[in-house]
Amino acid sequence: MIPFISKAFENLIKKITASKIEEKTINEILNEFKRILIESDVDLQLVNSIIKSIKEEIKKKELPVGLSYKEFVVKLIYDKLVEILGKEKYSLIGKKKIMLVGLFGSGKTTAAAKLARYFQKKGLKVLLVCLDYHRPAAKDQLIQLAKQINVDCLVDTNAKEVAKKSLEFLNKYDTIIYDTTGRNALDKELAKELKEIAKIIEPEEILLVIPADIGKVAKKQSEEFHKLVGITGIIVTKLDSTAKGGGALSACSATNAKVKFISYGEKLDAFEEYDPKSFVSRLLGLGDLNILLQKIREVVKEEEEIEKFNLETFYKQIKNIRKIGPLAQIAKLIPGISLSIPEEILEMQEEKMKKWKAIIESMTKEERKNPKIIDESRIRRIAKGSGTSEQDVRELLSTFKKMEKMMKNIDKLMQDKRFKFIFKNLNL
Repeated sequence: MIPFISKAFENLIKKITASKIEEKTINEILNEFKRILIESDVDLQLVNSIIKSIKEEIKKKELPVGLSYKEFVVKLIYDKLVEILGKEKYSLIGKKKIMLVGLFGSGKTTAAAKLARYFQKKGLKVLLVCLDYHRPAAKDQLIQLAKQINVDCLVDTNAKEVAKKSLEFLNKYDTIIYDTTGRNALDKELAKELKEIAKIIEPEEILLVIPADIGKVAKKQSEEFHKLVGITGIIVTKLDSTAKGGGALSACSATNAKVKFISYGEKLDAFEEYDPKSFVSRLLGLGDLNILLQKIREVVKEEEEIEKFNLETFYKQIKNIRKIGPLAQIAKLIPGISLSIPEEILEMQEEKMKKWKAIIESMTKEERKNPKIIDESRIRRIAKGSGTSEQDVRELLSTFKKMEKMMKNIDKLMQDKRFKFIFKNLNL
């Protein structure tokens, strides 16, 4: 997520829920909302338009049944951000030619490889095409990235020539992704080249790659790219940075194109379809129940397992947990509540997993089902039988207790009325 803007919105939501909502309070809240947007590098004209629109909605709309005034204001803010960034997911499956454009240093070449990986995981045959012959290392970078994901890469020495050549491969690939030169949209020579390349390729999609840290130039640059080639969608990169992130809002407004993908981190799998409802929910600090529930299902495959939580199910869940990814981020999916994921699990290593497996297998059936009966004499026997130390056994039992507590917290979480409100009224 975008740390600065997300934290600021989260604080605003807390202020709304803690305040007595009246006309004066609404103005204070909207002024604070305006300040956050401006400090997050959102274009001032767009900010004023957003605030005006929300005020008009407040005046003309009746309070929906079942919502408090506070919840109503939160929902209006949420709805407006979703409207700007995109109300629904956009699939590019079936699009044959996709061209990426953007500024120098926007992460465009990496985004091209990540997009190729995305299509590859869908079972499609992808060709990456290098159209950047101004940056010395661009060609080699794309070739290396293509090798990492085992997709074909077409290179030459001239952008226009390789663009023409790529059209000969249309019947051999499901999707062709073009990585163009990173440029300043105001550079006349490069702008002319970009228009000529677009005319040769005739891409079905032209995606503008916008880094989350682009700042206030986002609107102007996006407008210029749109005038040149006609932007059909946006990829937001560097979401894991300390960026303020408001440029994405400005870019969407300037091009009338919506976010289609978000990119974070260096790994080529750190790339996903933009889901407006979950993204904006996380942005506002409201969490993301869909992702949370998905992660819980991966850890606890059936609800009854929570009731029968013991060392047998614990070991199975540990194996699943390690497949999910950076679980330290899971707390951000849950507004106001921390699940306190045990550090022992977050820092799990293969060697420790082997030890724990041996320890659990050295226990009796009764001990695995009811760990509370394991006293010091049993610990000594289990350690000896598993070829581990008594400290290893105690560490396993300690982590199990923490995990057991976490599972109980999850159960409480699902009964929390705040989450029922989010789930029901924000359509997560």
